[in-house]
Amino acid sequence: MGNHCKGLCNFTPKINKTKTMSSFTVKSRIWIESSKGIYLGYGKIALLEKISETGSINSAAKELGLSYKKAWKLIESMNAQSTSPLVKTETGGKGGGGTVVTKAGLKAIKAFNKLDKKCKKALAKEFKKLNF
Repeated sequence: MGNHCKGLCNFTPKINKTKTMSSFTVKSRIWIESSKGIYLGYGKIALLEKISETGSINSAAKELGLSYKKAWKLIESMNAQSTSPLVKTETGGKGGGGTVVTKAGLKAIKAFNKLDKKCKKALAKEFKKLNF
């Protein structure tokens, strides 16, 4: 050991024995992507869920703090990458049209949320083994 360590090379940190693992949590975020970009992530899933609730892109966008243009671009991106549309719009009619999340869209929401839950559960289990 040279002088460059100045006594730090043999340093042993003092660990606060009263801290438990509950002092820490592990966080993660998942998304599904293709060569064309992000297909599904938390924001897109939230948008699909809000459209399903409200039947309106505009209402969903407002509730999520998005512009209509941004919401529309997200929908176009998802629909372009999917084998069948996740969202369909209907124009005109007595009610003035509306927007529906398709069966494929509902399946995507369910699958993404299931994957997210499984990932978080597995990550928490592995984190617990680390004994932080």
